[in-house]
Amino acid sequence: MAGEGEEVYVAAIDQGTTSTRFIVYDRHAKPVASHQLEFKQHYPEAGWVEHDPMEIIETVKVCMKEAVEKAKDGKFNVVAGLKAIGITNQRETTVMWSKSTGLPLYNAIVWMDARTSPVCRRLESELSGGRTHFVETCGLPISTYFSALKLLWLMENVDAVKDAVRNSDALFGTIDTWLIWNLTGGVHGGQHVTDCSNASRTMLMNLKTLDWDKPALDALGVPAEILPKIISNSEKIGVVAKEFPLAGVPISGCLGDQHAAMLGQLCRMGEAKSTYGTGAFILLNTGEEPTQSSHGLLSTIAYKLGPTAPTNYALEGSIAIAGAAVQWLRDSLGIIQTAAEIEKLAETVSDSGGVYFVPAFNGLFAPWWRDDARGICIGITRFTNKGHIARAVLESMCFQVNDVLSSMHKDAGEAGEVKSAEGEFLLRVDGGATVNNLLMQIQADLLGSPVMRPADIETTALGAAYAAGIAAGVWTKEQVFAGLHKENTTVFRPKLDEIHRKKRADSWYKAVSRSFDLADLSL
Repeated sequence: MAGEGEEVYVAAIDQGTTSTRFIVYDRHAKPVASHQLEFKQHYPEAGWVEHDPMEIIETVKVCMKEAVEKAKDGKFNVVAGLKAIGITNQRETTVMWSKSTGLPLYNAIVWMDARTSPVCRRLESELSGGRTHFVETCGLPISTYFSALKLLWLMENVDAVKDAVRNSDALFGTIDTWLIWNLTGGVHGGQHVTDCSNASRTMLMNLKTLDWDKPALDALGVPAEILPKIISNSEKIGVVAKEFPLAGVPISGCLGDQHAAMLGQLCRMGEAKSTYGTGAFILLNTGEEPTQSSHGLLSTIAYKLGPTAPTNYALEGSIAIAGAAVQWLRDSLGIIQTAAEIEKLAETVSDSGGVYFVPAFNGLFAPWWRDDARGICIGITRFTNKGHIARAVLESMCFQVNDVLSSMHKDAGEAGEVKSAEGEFLLRVDGGATVNNLLMQIQADLLGSPVMRPADIETTALGAAYAAGIAAGVWTKEQVFAGLHKENTTVFRPKLDEIHRKKRADSWYKAVSRSFDLADLSL
């Protein structure tokens, strides 16, 4: 452990779907400096979403440099005191690059991209287990969401990828792997690794062994040599190469964003969190055994804090469109000028006026798993105004979270979740959209349970910093879970009565059912 008088810092790279940020924390896990940059979203066709992997690397470089400068202005000597860097990232997004040149062979295919629907249909008909063929070993249904499908599409449709695979020059990775490979030297000895949480989202990793599942690789025709080595979430991976700011600092933690948020929220067994970002992601820590879902949830890793540490597993419900629907109101419809304006606009009405909005822009994820669903707005009358639409968009996020939590309660059962001293289920929340107090109150009302928001809502970066700090000896696991910084939390309590809650839920289900089987409308 570092001496008390010495300046000690741990930092996190948080590479998200729409932006990258670098946050520096002090020894008490309080943020002292950060920098954030948005980057370009590419939509080459309807339902397709891509990122430029080189632009992502550039944003990481700039964010590191700018955050260090800001820390210096605040009289924090980060360069001297930085002990470790953790990485957290948008999951499932898939990159293929050349081992010899270090250049991407195609743009990164983003987690919400739906181009692999035909690949999914084909596999469902060819494989004996159909849609759930890999669920028992890998925890995931066949879906456009997961990396293996994106990898197959690249191997089947991109000549540069086919050639590189044939010539043993191809490397596959999710964004964590791409970042680590570049940060640790790239073509000059970069580490080709992924952590078990990101690997658990590829549909290629065996949840029990935490290694690539040979039957899955064989069934899909994925060559093992293009895959990274799987490691734990908290161990020294390598050091930052000289082309980057902070050269020589160890990279010692890595988790997919939702797993990092679980750690940032200190979710122990039986505790759940919901992160509201571009999508929304609800995870329940189920302890040291994987739990199979019979209600449309995914079995996944929570975290594994060291090579010999026990693995904690989780049930996850993933919602594709949450905050992205607010961006859509802003960027595509122009109903609001900034995302923050939605709260004020939604408060101009007391309810949604019978309007329901289902943001199935690219289909629906958990618990429905319908890639034939499309977005709908129903219940519109001459009375409807933009305030009702704005409120219906906020409610759509909360209804979707409810659907997932309801499935979780069924899967985990009473024994699977921790109640508060008052006997209530408590939902921990985080992510950018949780600054919206109205959204949080709607969530509590529609859920019928309290919602708890921490003072620092960026728990994803904090979780990556915790993992890195543990591996670097800055903190012990016990210190982290004891709550390094006890902080003010805000609790939102439900105000809606049970009859109205039930009525609203029934209307929502009716709206969701109307969104199915609409994919061919655009043909």
